[in-house]
Amino acid sequence: MRTSIATVSLSGSLTEKLDAAARAGFDGVELFENDLLASPLTPEDIRARCADLGLRIDLYQPMRDVEAVPEAEFARNLRRARHKFELMRRLGADTVLVCSSVSPQAVDDDALAAEQLARLAGLAAEYGIRVAYEALAWGRHVSTYDHAWRIVETAGHPALGTCLDSFHILSRAFGPADLEGIAAIPGEKIFFLQLADAPLLAMDVLQWSRHYRCFPGQGGFDIAALVRHVLATGYDGPLSLEVFNDVFRQAEAGPTAVDARRSLLLLKEAVGKAILPDPVVPTGVAFAELVTPDAEPLADLLGALGFTRTARHRGKPVALWEQGDARILVNTGSAARRDGTRLAAIGLESPDPAGAARRAEALLAPVLPRRRAPRDVPLDAVAAPDGTELFFCATGRPDLPDWRADFADTNLPPARADIRGIDHLALTQPWHHFDEAALFHRGVLGLDAQESVDVADPYGLMRSRAVTNADGSVRIALTVGAAPTDDTVHAQHIALATDDVVAAARRFRDAGGRLLPVPANYYDDLAARFEFSDGELETYRDLGILYDRDAHGTFRHCYTRTVGRVFFELVQRDGGDGGDGGYRGYGAANAPVRLAAQHTARALTGG
Repeated sequence: MRTSIATVSLSGSLTEKLDAAARAGFDGVELFENDLLASPLTPEDIRARCADLGLRIDLYQPMRDVEAVPEAEFARNLRRARHKFELMRRLGADTVLVCSSVSPQAVDDDALAAEQLARLAGLAAEYGIRVAYEALAWGRHVSTYDHAWRIVETAGHPALGTCLDSFHILSRAFGPADLEGIAAIPGEKIFFLQLADAPLLAMDVLQWSRHYRCFPGQGGFDIAALVRHVLATGYDGPLSLEVFNDVFRQAEAGPTAVDARRSLLLLKEAVGKAILPDPVVPTGVAFAELVTPDAEPLADLLGALGFTRTARHRGKPVALWEQGDARILVNTGSAARRDGTRLAAIGLESPDPAGAARRAEALLAPVLPRRRAPRDVPLDAVAAPDGTELFFCATGRPDLPDWRADFADTNLPPARADIRGIDHLALTQPWHHFDEAALFHRGVLGLDAQESVDVADPYGLMRSRAVTNADGSVRIALTVGAAPTDDTVHAQHIALATDDVVAAARRFRDAGGRLLPVPANYYDDLAARFEFSDGELETYRDLGILYDRDAHGTFRHCYTRTVGRVFFELVQRDGGDGGDGGYRGYGAANAPVRLAAQHTARALTGG
C-alpha cells in the first residue's frame, strides 16, 4: 500500500522536504500550496524533481471556501480554480483537496453546495483532475465526514469524491459507532485518506489541529480502527500523513520523515497491510554504559556505591563494574572526550537478539557499525532517536554468545551487595524527539508506554513518559524540557534497586559519597501527608531520602550528586498490603523537589 506525506508536515524548503520524504522511503507527497508559492522552482522543475526522487504528487492542497456561496462569489471561485487546475496540470498532480467552507458568505444549503461542487468537478474533469471534498471539524456548515459524503453523493459527479481525515473525524468522535458510517461510502468514492494522531486535549479544535497533531501511534486516537473501516470499503489509495505540529516544523526534516515513515509501517502492521519481524520484548538490562573523559570521579562514585571493577575489555578502554545484577561499563575511549560524562549505551537482555535487530532494522532504526576485533563477541546494536546505542544481549545463555567474554577478570570480588540490579534508566530526549522516542521504544522494542506526565521544574515544565515491559524488569523514563534551549534536564540517571535504601545510603555516605541534600520544607510537608514511625522521618531528612506511595506500595529513593551529565538514584520499591508487586511509579510527585535541589547544587558548585 502506497505511503505519502504532506509537505507541511516537514521543515525546510520544498527541495529539502522532498529530499527527506524520498530518503525516508515515501512513495508520494501532498504538495501544500504555501510550499509551492515560496519555492523558486517552477512547477515543471518540481514535477521533474519529484520524478527524479521517485515521488508522485498525490494531492495538491488546499482549496478553501468554494461551495454554498452566492453565484457571483462562486464565479470568482471557478476563475480561481481554473488557474489552480492549469497549475496542477503543469505539476502532474491529478487530485485537489477542497475543504468545507468556513467563509461567512457560505450558507447552510446542502443542495446549493452539491450543485456548485458538481460544477467545480466538471471543470476539474476538463483537466483530468479529481476533487476530494473534506469536512473540516470547524467547517461553518459542514463539519462531519458523513455530512460531506451526503453532499458528494447528491452531486453525483464522477470527478467528485470525498477525503477522509482522521483528525477531523476523531477529534469529534465519541465512540466506535461514530466510524460506522464510513461503511456507507463506496471505496472508489474515497479519493484520499489523510492521517494524523493527536494527544487528547481539551481545547479549541482549530488550535488543537494547527499545533498539536502528531504521527499515528504518538497520540491518543485509535487511528488503526479508522483505517480498518476505510480499507473495508475497498479504498486502495495511499495512506498519507498530514500533520501540523510546531515541533516538527522546527526539527530537522530528515529524522522527522523517518519518524513519520516508521509510524506508517507500524500502522500498516496493525491493520494487516505489512508483515514485519515480530517484536522481541527485552527481558532485562544487561548493562548501562557511561562514557567519560575522566574515569576517576566515576570510579570514586561507583566505589562508594559498593561497585567493584571486576573486569576490563581485552581490546578497548572499557571497565566493567558490578554489584548484584547491576553492571556499569565505564568507557574512556575517544568518543568520551567529545561530550563529557554521559549515558551512551544500554545493553538489553533479549530472548532473540538477532530477531530484535531484524525488527529494529525493518522499522528504520539505524544499525550501528561496530569496530570489532576478530575475537570480539558479535553484538547487534541500533541507535535510538536520541543517539543512545541499544545492544541486544544474551547474558549467561549457553546457546548464544555472552558479551562478557570480551572482558578479562580483575579477580576482585564484589565488596558488598546493597544493590540488586538496575531499577530503571532515565534518558533525556532532544526537545523535538520526545514523541518519536515513545513510538520507537513501543514499536521497535515492544515496550508498553505509560501516560505522559508534566513535572514542574524551577525554570519551566518537563515532560516525562515511561516505557516498560510487562514485569518491570525493563523500565526507561523518557524526559524532555519545555524548550530547545532548556539545559536543565540534560542530566541522565541510572536508578539502582535495593532492598534497604537507608542502609545503602548510609554506606554510600560513610564511604565518602555525597547525597543530594533535600530542603527541610519537603519533610515538613511529608509529615503532614503521611504517618511515619518514630524516628523514620528524621532518618529520611538526614539522608535526603524522598518518599511516595501509590495504590500498590511505597517508594523510597535518594540521589547522588551529578558527575558530568550523570547521577545515580537508589530506589526501594515495597508492596502494599494487597501483595500486588509493589509501587509502580517513578516518584513523579517528588521530581520538582529533586530538580530544584539539583539546580541549587549546580549553582553552588558552578557546574
